[in-house]
Amino acid sequence: MSNMSYPTTRPRNSSVRAFTHTELEDLKSLIESLAAQSHSEGQFVSPSVFQSYFGLHGPLGDRMLDLVTQQRKDQKLTFEDLVVAKGTYEKGTRDDIEEFIYKLLDLNGDGVLGRSDLEGVLVAMFEYIFKTENSEPGSSTYRETVNAFLNAARFTKHDEGHTEESLSFEDFRNWCTLLPSVRKFLGSLLIPPDQGRPGSQVPQLLQEENINSNMILLNEVYAWHIGGLLHQELGEWKLLNDKGPTVFIIKDKDGYVYGGYASQPWERHGDFYGDLKSFLFQLYPKASIFRPTGANTNIQWCAVNFGSESIPNGIGFGGKVNHFGLFLSANFDQGHTFECTTFGSPCLSKTSRICPEVIECWGVVRKSADEQKQDGAKGTVLERFKEDRHMLNMVGLANYSE
Repeated sequence: MSNMSYPTTRPRNSSVRAFTHTELEDLKSLIESLAAQSHSEGQFVSPSVFQSYFGLHGPLGDRMLDLVTQQRKDQKLTFEDLVVAKGTYEKGTRDDIEEFIYKLLDLNGDGVLGRSDLEGVLVAMFEYIFKTENSEPGSSTYRETVNAFLNAARFTKHDEGHTEESLSFEDFRNWCTLLPSVRKFLGSLLIPPDQGRPGSQVPQLLQEENINSNMILLNEVYAWHIGGLLHQELGEWKLLNDKGPTVFIIKDKDGYVYGGYASQPWERHGDFYGDLKSFLFQLYPKASIFRPTGANTNIQWCAVNFGSESIPNGIGFGGKVNHFGLFLSANFDQGHTFECTTFGSPCLSKTSRICPEVIECWGVVRKSADEQKQDGAKGTVLERFKEDRHMLNMVGLANYSE
């Protein structure tokens, strides 16, 4: 018997009231069209037609069909089924929607949401978004990517008869908070792909031709993860462009990868500045995003050529002076990361001390109106901070800044 407590399906009349007359007519037309393709004499939509139309295949597609057909196991999707499912999944309360998604993640339908379920969901997501069908599941790169997202989850629920802990509903909500791109995608699966499914957009990464792409930290999956909190900024990201919003990434000598998104240009200040659009993130070995908590407004720090010990030269995010959520010295040779109330973030690396191995700064390319405002910024972060060329060579920035 299932150990997972599921919400009951809302009555049909309640679901109908969630839609306008036009929306209901559109859904009816859709079902009629799909039923015709199913060769069911207009009675129902077959599993293959449903999965093909919504772009859902494999275990995730099977589980979605199971939920949409109210777990009747008859493999027949009706108009009423779609109205009830979309009424809950797309137009319900936050609890309605997240309870639906929580059930969706239970790919086996056994009432125990374990690590293997989450892994199956992530694999299906990556195949859809990044077209990784031909990727080798056993390859180290593939496994590292999936594991980074799995590592953000905490499994605290004990299920009778199972030795491993499972994901409780509260664990699931916390996981979604740390991975907004995952939450956004999982909440849009009944939107046809050709209508621009939320959560599937990936920034276009631009770089100079003389830079070896194999040496670059930021890949499509990382960019998609970071972009989960962004909207207009999901167009083009350009390496070594800092005249507006930027994505700053560090890989340290312990192999950890993390950084921050700065919504404001990096400009010389003697105090904190910035707004609540900025955030910190982890990419490896755990993928997480930490948004501002509102505890304080110590968002961005950018100081150069100050002679006071109370104003450390470098760039940083959150926390307080000399105890930042993330800080990198003006020489780019060292820094630190501490638990931070500004973003509710932990120490982002193995230890609080940072010894950078690679540093990247990606500028978010904005539209012309914004670009005009940014023209006043002189130089780049690298140009303003490169007080020691030797240090830049040590952290792999010299080739990037030529």
